[in-house]
Amino acid sequence: MPRILLVEDNEMNRDMLSRRLQRKGYEVLIAIDGEQGVAVAQAEQPDLILMDMSLPVLDGWEATRKIRADPVISAVPVIALTAHAMAGDQEKCMAVGCDDYDTKPVDLARLLGKIELLLRRAV
Repeated sequence: MPRILLVEDNEMNRDMLSRRLQRKGYEVLIAIDGEQGVAVAQAEQPDLILMDMSLPVLDGWEATRKIRADPVISAVPVIALTAHAMAGDQEKCMAVGCDDYDTKPVDLARLLGKIELLLRRAV
């Protein structure tokens, strides 16, 4: 069962997305801020990370940079999740090391396609 780390500070988004991912057969690990996200990634070494970019304590941009700088978890695929769908946001996410990008509100079918593609590549 692939393990996905969901780094999301909004409780409603976190609960909804984690339940939907679990129903699809994923084990979901949770972090509520970027600092906790980095710590959980280091401790648990998930198969994939869904990273909200607007987080307290340590934002998703810096959390992703820290993950990419850690040789133990640097290869874990990261999908940026953001409500910011402005021109240049996708490029900014990719520049800090995200493997893909998706907008909120989450379109589950689209997100699952991206998750499955990255998990296949990581094998």
